[in-house]
Amino acid sequence: MALRQAEIKRKTKETDITLALEVDGEGRSEIATGVGFLDHMLDLFARHGLFNLRVKASGDTHVDAHHTVEDVGICLGAAFHQALGDRRGIRRFADVSVPMEDSLAQVVIDLGGRGALVYRAEYPSPKTGEFDVELVEEFLRAFSSNAGMNLHVHAPYGRNSHHMAEAVFKALARAMDAATQIDPRVKGVPSTKDVL
Repeated sequence: MALRQAEIKRKTKETDITLALEVDGEGRSEIATGVGFLDHMLDLFARHGLFNLRVKASGDTHVDAHHTVEDVGICLGAAFHQALGDRRGIRRFADVSVPMEDSLAQVVIDLGGRGALVYRAEYPSPKTGEFDVELVEEFLRAFSSNAGMNLHVHAPYGRNSHHMAEAVFKALARAMDAATQIDPRVKGVPSTKDVL
Protein backbone atom coordinates (compact mmCIF):
# COMPACT_ATOMS: atom_id res chain seq x y z
CA MET A 1 0.00 0.00 0.00
CA ALA A 2 1.25 3.47 -0.87
CA LEU A 3 2.19 5.70 2.03
CA ARG A 4 -0.66 7.97 3.02
CA GLN A 5 1.13 11.14 3.97
CA ALA A 6 1.16 14.83 3.17
CA GLU A 7 3.03 18.03 3.90
CA ILE A 8 1.21 21.34 3.84
CA LYS A 9 2.74 24.80 3.95
CA ARG A 10 0.61 27.89 4.42
CA LYS A 11 1.88 31.43 4.78
CA THR A 12 -0.33 34.49 5.12
CA LYS A 13 0.06 37.93 6.67
CA GLU A 14 -1.33 36.38 9.86
CA THR A 15 0.31 32.94 10.10
CA ASP A 16 3.19 30.80 8.83
CA ILE A 17 2.54 27.07 9.14
CA THR A 18 4.27 23.85 8.12
CA LEU A 19 2.40 20.62 8.85
CA ALA A 20 3.38 17.02 8.05
CA LEU A 21 0.98 14.09 8.49
CA GLU A 22 1.35 10.32 8.22
CA VAL A 23 -2.08 8.69 8.42
CA ASP A 24 -0.70 5.22 9.17
CA GLY A 25 1.57 6.17 12.03
CA GLU A 26 2.35 5.28 15.63
CA GLY A 27 1.02 8.36 17.39
CA ARG A 28 4.23 10.41 17.31
CA SER A 29 3.99 14.18 17.40
CA GLU A 30 6.11 17.31 17.40
CA ILE A 31 3.81 20.28 17.93
CA ALA A 32 4.78 23.94 18.32
CA THR A 33 2.02 26.39 17.40
CA GLY A 34 2.61 29.13 19.96
CA VAL A 35 -0.80 28.29 21.46
CA GLY A 36 -0.23 25.96 24.40
CA PHE A 37 -3.71 24.51 24.63
CA LEU A 38 -3.80 23.81 20.87
CA ASP A 39 -0.44 22.04 21.18
CA HIS A 40 -1.93 19.84 23.90
CA MET A 41 -5.02 19.02 21.80
CA LEU A 42 -2.97 18.18 18.68
CA ASP A 43 -0.59 16.03 20.69
CA LEU A 44 -3.43 13.92 22.06
CA PHE A 45 -5.11 13.89 18.62
CA ALA A 46 -1.98 12.30 17.16
CA ARG A 47 -1.54 9.92 20.08
CA HIS A 48 -5.11 8.61 20.17
CA GLY A 49 -5.55 8.54 16.39
CA LEU A 50 -2.17 6.84 15.87
CA PHE A 51 -1.18 9.54 13.40
CA ASN A 52 2.34 10.90 13.06
CA LEU A 53 2.00 14.66 13.12
CA ARG A 54 4.46 17.53 12.99
CA VAL A 55 3.24 21.10 13.22
CA LYS A 56 5.29 24.27 13.36
CA ALA A 57 3.32 27.48 13.37
CA SER A 58 3.85 31.12 14.14
CA GLY A 59 1.09 33.66 14.08
CA ASP A 60 -0.26 36.94 15.33
CA THR A 61 -0.92 35.62 18.82
CA HIS A 62 -0.32 39.14 20.15
CA VAL A 63 -3.82 39.81 18.73
CA ASP A 64 -5.30 36.50 19.93
CA ALA A 65 -5.09 32.81 19.03
CA HIS A 66 -7.91 32.87 16.48
CA HIS A 67 -5.92 33.02 13.24
CA THR A 68 -3.37 30.43 14.35
CA VAL A 69 -6.02 27.97 15.54
CA GLU A 70 -8.13 28.37 12.39
CA ASP A 71 -5.19 28.13 10.00
CA VAL A 72 -3.78 25.04 11.69
CA GLY A 73 -7.26 23.50 11.24
CA ILE A 74 -7.12 24.43 7.55
CA CYS A 75 -3.71 22.79 7.18
CA LEU A 76 -4.65 19.62 9.06
CA GLY A 77 -7.78 19.21 6.96
CA ALA A 78 -5.85 19.80 3.75
CA ALA A 79 -3.25 17.24 4.84
CA PHE A 80 -5.88 14.53 5.36
CA HIS A 81 -7.50 15.44 2.04
CA GLN A 82 -4.18 15.11 0.23
CA ALA A 83 -3.00 12.00 2.07
CA LEU A 84 -6.23 10.07 1.49
CA GLY A 85 -6.22 10.76 -2.26
CA ASP A 86 -9.29 9.30 -3.95
CA ARG A 87 -10.16 7.57 -0.65
CA ARG A 88 -10.19 4.17 -2.32
CA GLY A 89 -10.82 1.32 0.14
CA ILE A 90 -11.44 3.41 3.26
CA ARG A 91 -14.23 2.69 5.71
CA ARG A 92 -15.40 6.32 5.28
CA PHE A 93 -17.79 6.50 8.27
CA ALA A 94 -17.18 6.44 12.01
CA ASP A 95 -19.09 7.11 15.24
CA VAL A 96 -17.08 7.38 18.45
CA SER A 97 -17.94 8.45 21.99
CA VAL A 98 -15.23 9.28 24.52
CA PRO A 99 -15.58 10.22 28.20
CA MET A 100 -13.17 12.52 30.01
CA GLU A 101 -13.98 12.42 33.73
CA ASP A 102 -17.13 14.60 34.05
CA SER A 103 -17.48 15.12 30.28
CA LEU A 104 -18.63 13.13 27.27
CA ALA A 105 -18.09 13.80 23.57
CA GLN A 106 -19.55 12.06 20.54
CA VAL A 107 -18.02 12.52 17.10
CA VAL A 108 -19.65 11.16 13.94
CA ILE A 109 -17.93 11.58 10.59
CA ASP A 110 -18.31 10.85 6.90
CA LEU A 111 -15.19 11.27 4.78
CA GLY A 112 -17.43 11.60 1.73
CA GLY A 113 -15.82 14.65 0.18
CA ARG A 114 -18.26 17.29 1.38
CA GLY A 115 -17.31 19.69 4.13
CA ALA A 116 -19.92 20.32 6.82
CA LEU A 117 -19.85 20.86 10.57
CA VAL A 118 -22.61 20.44 13.14
CA TYR A 119 -21.28 21.41 16.55
CA ARG A 120 -23.23 21.25 19.78
CA ALA A 121 -21.30 22.02 22.94
CA GLU A 122 -22.00 24.41 25.79
CA TYR A 123 -18.94 24.97 27.92
CA PRO A 124 -19.28 25.96 31.59
CA SER A 125 -16.64 28.68 31.17
CA PRO A 126 -15.53 30.75 28.16
CA LYS A 127 -11.86 29.94 28.65
CA THR A 128 -9.58 27.16 29.73
CA GLY A 129 -6.46 28.94 30.90
CA GLU A 130 -5.83 31.62 28.27
CA PHE A 131 -7.57 29.66 25.50
CA ASP A 132 -11.01 30.76 24.28
CA VAL A 133 -13.07 27.56 24.02
CA GLU A 134 -15.11 29.07 21.16
CA LEU A 135 -11.97 28.45 19.06
CA VAL A 136 -12.58 24.69 19.24
CA GLU A 137 -15.52 25.22 16.88
CA GLU A 138 -13.42 27.44 14.58
CA PHE A 139 -10.74 24.75 14.39
CA LEU A 140 -13.29 22.02 13.64
CA ARG A 141 -15.00 24.10 10.94
CA ALA A 142 -11.71 24.77 9.17
CA PHE A 143 -10.64 21.13 9.56
CA SER A 144 -13.87 19.60 8.26
CA SER A 145 -14.17 22.01 5.34
CA ASN A 146 -10.63 21.39 4.12
CA ALA A 147 -10.69 17.63 4.74
CA GLY A 148 -13.93 17.29 2.76
CA MET A 149 -15.85 15.61 5.54
CA ASN A 150 -19.14 15.80 7.39
CA LEU A 151 -18.28 16.28 11.05
CA HIS A 152 -20.93 16.13 13.76
CA VAL A 153 -19.75 16.88 17.29
CA HIS A 154 -21.93 16.68 20.39
CA ALA A 155 -20.65 17.32 23.90
CA PRO A 156 -23.88 17.01 25.89
CA TYR A 157 -22.46 17.67 29.35
CA GLY A 158 -19.40 18.48 31.40
CA ARG A 159 -18.41 20.59 34.39
CA ASN A 160 -14.91 21.44 33.19
CA SER A 161 -14.19 23.21 29.88
CA HIS A 162 -10.73 21.63 29.55
CA HIS A 163 -12.18 18.14 30.00
CA MET A 164 -14.94 18.83 27.47
CA ALA A 165 -12.53 20.05 24.78
CA GLU A 166 -10.17 17.16 25.47
CA ALA A 167 -13.00 14.65 25.09
CA VAL A 168 -13.89 16.26 21.74
CA PHE A 169 -10.34 15.98 20.38
CA LYS A 170 -9.90 12.42 21.63
CA ALA A 171 -13.19 11.36 20.04
CA LEU A 172 -12.20 13.13 16.82
CA ALA A 173 -8.89 11.27 16.81
CA ARG A 174 -10.50 7.87 17.29
CA ALA A 175 -13.17 8.61 14.68
CA MET A 176 -10.59 9.75 12.11
CA ASP A 177 -8.55 6.63 12.78
CA ALA A 178 -11.59 4.39 12.28
CA ALA A 179 -12.88 6.13 9.15
CA THR A 180 -9.48 6.25 7.41
CA GLN A 181 -8.78 2.55 7.93
CA ILE A 182 -8.53 0.43 4.81
CA ASP A 183 -11.28 -2.22 4.75
CA PRO A 184 -10.32 -5.17 2.53
CA ARG A 185 -14.00 -5.73 1.73
CA VAL A 186 -14.32 -2.29 0.14
CA LYS A 187 -13.58 -2.48 -3.57
CA GLY A 188 -12.69 0.86 -5.06
CA VAL A 189 -14.23 4.06 -3.75
CA PRO A 190 -16.92 3.61 -1.06
CA SER A 191 -19.71 5.41 -2.92
CA THR A 192 -22.49 4.50 -5.34
CA LYS A 193 -21.16 7.37 -7.48
CA ASP A 194 -17.72 5.66 -7.72
CA VAL A 195 -16.13 8.97 -6.79
CA LEU A 196 -15.83 11.01 -3.59
